[in-house]
Amino acid sequence: MADRPTILWFRRDLRLADHPALLEAAERGPVLGLFVLDERLWGPAGPNRRWFLAGCLDALHDAVDGTLVVRHGDPIDVVAAVAAEADAASVLVSADFGPYGHDRDLAVEARLAAEGVGFERIGSPYAVDPGRVLTGGGTPYKVFSPFYRAWTEHGWDPPAGPPVAVDWVRGVRSDPRPTAPAVDAALPAPGEGPAHDRLDAFIDERVTDYRDARNQPGIEGTSRLSPYLKWGCVHPRQILARLGDSRGEEVFRSEVAWREFYADVLHHRPDSARAAFVPTLASIEVDEGPDADARFAAWAEGRTGYPIVDAGMRQLLAEGWMHNRVRMIVASFLVKDLHLDWTRGARHFMRHLVDGDLASNQHGWQWVAGTGTDAAPYFRVFNPVAQGRKFDPDGTYVRRWVPELAGLDERRVHEPWTAGDTLRDDGPNGYPPPIVDHAEERREALARYEAARAAPASSR
Repeated sequence: MADRPTILWFRRDLRLADHPALLEAAERGPVLGLFVLDERLWGPAGPNRRWFLAGCLDALHDAVDGTLVVRHGDPIDVVAAVAAEADAASVLVSADFGPYGHDRDLAVEARLAAEGVGFERIGSPYAVDPGRVLTGGGTPYKVFSPFYRAWTEHGWDPPAGPPVAVDWVRGVRSDPRPTAPAVDAALPAPGEGPAHDRLDAFIDERVTDYRDARNQPGIEGTSRLSPYLKWGCVHPRQILARLGDSRGEEVFRSEVAWREFYADVLHHRPDSARAAFVPTLASIEVDEGPDADARFAAWAEGRTGYPIVDAGMRQLLAEGWMHNRVRMIVASFLVKDLHLDWTRGARHFMRHLVDGDLASNQHGWQWVAGTGTDAAPYFRVFNPVAQGRKFDPDGTYVRRWVPELAGLDERRVHEPWTAGDTLRDDGPNGYPPPIVDHAEERREALARYEAARAAPASSR
């Protein structure tokens, strides 16, 4: 048994340091590193995430001395085939708590068991595994604040280093690693090394100011670690271990916990990836048809006439990323000013975001839409002008992404329709007037929410 290799099936853990499954595999003897290119995940990913994943796999291939085996196909068949070819004793993975990943792993485990090969889950992409933190009554948390207290009290292990030495298996056939597609966005450097460079810079330069800076999209105040967390180039434990007790560090710790909260919510309610978490609001009226499609296109292309919204949507197209405060603003605008289904916006985000994570994305959208986890969400409607003035007071962010408005001063940059005829859609700089009247649409949104809440259960 000692001479039979252990397969380490890499998924959302594309690193060597602080990798519990890798440490265990290395202790047992030879290790075969495997990545399965699953079309059910690769197909919907969008070019930005495909590009980043391809780069992460290239970096991992180099880190394991050129031994990474990549196979294309259904993991149920592929993992069993590689195990047979290598005469592997077992397959080790980091546990996957997503709806698809959970079911896939059960199927792979059953297939391997039928062929006498073990399947073991060791570690996960989270500091605290989903399902570990429960209320006193043994039920999942539905509100973040009590979850955060319980999550903090539960705690987590300190991060471990990489294994001292790994006997990587060579000579097993590999399909070509995925080719990075051409992308229009300026994306971050992929891989474990760049992830720690990013973490070092954030801890050294910005984390103490994070409490105030995180909400200002015009400055570099956030960590930009989300793409690396998505693919496990860095683990949350490695981040948490670097945080001290300053107010900025405490706020950033809570942001790490938000990611784990949403993973926990999705783990307990996998249906909430597509359907309203709060059933009473599932029947809220949304607009459909050609006019709704035209408004969606204006939103997606950054031409709504509301500068902070348009800046965010253009940043998404240009960088495959959007500042978190602005994500909330543009989501609120789509759902509550344009009255479109939140799932439509969530799909658009997942097509473009380099950090697209199902749990965080879907439940971030549900939080804004008022259908998700929150104490009193439905009547929260972000005013795009007020939000722009508050969080981009000098207009730096807007001017960067909406250059048509570069000549406006801070008084008018968030309300360009007050600047006169030069900003008409057919004017010299081509910036459109507001697509809707926010005050009117806010009233309409609240009326629709009240109607949904008052509807009899049989009509939902």
